[in-house]
Amino acid sequence: MSIASFSLIIGHYLMSFRIHVKSVNFLSDQSDLKKIYSAFYDQEYPADFAIVIMWLAFCIVAFYLAIPSAMLIRIILSLPVIIFIPGYCVVVALFPKKSDISFFKRIMFSFGFSLTVLILTIMELYFARLGIRIDTITVPLIFFTLVMVNIAFIRRALLPFAIRFRVQFPAVEGSIPKNFFLSKSKRINKLLNVILILVIIVSIITTVFVVTTPKAGEHFTEFFILGENGTATNYPTLLIINQNYPMYVGVGNHESQKVSYTIETWKLRAEFDNSTNTTHIMAMDPLEQLSLTLTDNETRIIPYTISVDKTGYNRVEWLLFRDTRPGFEVNGSNRINASYRDLHLWVNIEEMPEEVLSEDAIKQIIITS
Repeated sequence: MSIASFSLIIGHYLMSFRIHVKSVNFLSDQSDLKKIYSAFYDQEYPADFAIVIMWLAFCIVAFYLAIPSAMLIRIILSLPVIIFIPGYCVVVALFPKKSDISFFKRIMFSFGFSLTVLILTIMELYFARLGIRIDTITVPLIFFTLVMVNIAFIRRALLPFAIRFRVQFPAVEGSIPKNFFLSKSKRINKLLNVILILVIIVSIITTVFVVTTPKAGEHFTEFFILGENGTATNYPTLLIINQNYPMYVGVGNHESQKVSYTIETWKLRAEFDNSTNTTHIMAMDPLEQLSLTLTDNETRIIPYTISVDKTGYNRVEWLLFRDTRPGFEVNGSNRINASYRDLHLWVNIEEMPEEVLSEDAIKQIIITS
């Protein structure tokens, strides 16, 4: 509704005056270059552009320097960049003459164009799956504004100094109230002014809400096992009793809060029933357990060693419990179902073959031969 209202209002104002577009060969001769050079080096830099550049610089510093408790500062600095500054630079680039439109209309169009650019930026972030946060919104707007500042500066520099639009701050105070409700304005113009003000207020409130309280993403915990080389390959599938097989167990906390986890390792004997297409737990005995606490977005990979002391099992099961876990009276499939996450590895467990010689025996054979 806000964008539709802005489109109608901006369309009404654009129809209230004529815009003449002249075909210009931009920078076609040396005079244009001299004008731009003079604007940069011989004349005082425009106050409105200087304020914009300084504000953008403060935003960049706030986002990329490690400032303690900087979130409130970032929000305060980002709001003008989100709701006003980009649109102001667009308006100055489109209407570089002070006679093009009134100061009041420049302010209104600045809000309207800024919100349009904001919506387009949010759409791009959504489809790119970059996340809609205060930093991902503000940083693209900063770069867009820097481009528009330079375009607006060049367009203004090509005009004679006397007809350029310039912000005269002492005159601004009385300009807006004077143009808000002109006594000679038609009733429809006054109504549109009121609607535009209300839309801007609602849009600002909505923007503040979206930026300061972004929608929470999915909450989840990563739980994974890695082989001896630290990759998702080369898992031990043949286990000899009383032998050690190094692995890694990983847990990643993405629950948006600090969480305490418990990892249990079990050896199982499971049988698959083809008639019912289900797996039945015939035996389940504990191997090891460990506890850890992770902060939000913390991932920990823990070295782990599998070792079994007897045969009769064909699966190793890892159960992850969050915060609390049931007592050991809960066993078998019920315990697996009660876990927060679970992983398993099908294995064959065998005894040490009798024909396998000890290391000392092998050395003795080598020496005697």
